[in-house]
Amino acid sequence: MTDEADNATGMGRRTLLQTAGAAVVTGLVAGTATDAQAATQAATQGANSMSPAERNEAPLGARLQGVQHFGLTVQNMERAYQFYTEVLGGAEVFRHGDFQGDEVQNTLLADQEIEANARGVNPRTIGVPDLRSGAQRLDVRFIQFDNMVLELLQYRESDQPMGSAKSFAEPVEHMSPAFPRMMHICFYVRDDVDFNKFIADLEAESARRGMTQVRANRIVRVMTEADRKAAPRSANTNRVTAEPSNGWELIYCKGPEGEQLEFVKALGPVKQRFSEALARRQQAIVR
Repeated sequence: MTDEADNATGMGRRTLLQTAGAAVVTGLVAGTATDAQAATQAATQGANSMSPAERNEAPLGARLQGVQHFGLTVQNMERAYQFYTEVLGGAEVFRHGDFQGDEVQNTLLADQEIEANARGVNPRTIGVPDLRSGAQRLDVRFIQFDNMVLELLQYRESDQPMGSAKSFAEPVEHMSPAFPRMMHICFYVRDDVDFNKFIADLEAESARRGMTQVRANRIVRVMTEADRKAAPRSANTNRVTAEPSNGWELIYCKGPEGEQLEFVKALGPVKQRFSEALARRQQAIVR
């Protein structure tokens, strides 16, 4: 291909992505899921025009197409599944289980076995199951939300049934978000939803199902569970007005497994910032 052809191709891609990037901003700021999805699809057309050879020589970021799923290891599979499908409305994609054997052990746990060997301890003492012999098994369930998938994982003893309330390892005792490597799952609340009512309804529906672990924080100081429950509904939501987070609304909440959850809205200026960043990302992947 000549230099002129290379330049023309590059200019064509840049023009396409610049136009599509503007569409992303317009679509996301408009606020509808349909508009945002259409704009994002338009923005990725240029990236998808790469040949496999071009793709494999591109920067690592250009070889990705987003986040496919988050994984959550649970103690009680059925309880977690009920929360994420029946309470939060996710749809099961599929479930698979009884994973065991040398290959799956090596794929998932090799780094932990190396660590145990370096410490001179039995791998089980640092929470490593024995999938290799089949003494323990792994089950998974994938749950689809609008723009991401959640994978529930349970490591169980081989004599426990799938969906058991008993896991191989005990849950982590301290679940403060301040611990390094601690992660959380953040759900995006629709713009027109009453956030304070959403949190109240979430707690009530979870409690009705016996999931008393589902508790949201308040923006006022509370020292007891009774204080937390007695706080006014208006104290459910933290509304940020300081730049550059102006328009961000959030609540931190524990899930049924003690996992850290967050529920957010992104409105006004902060929504615009996310939209612009997405457009820049879409433009960058074909440069």
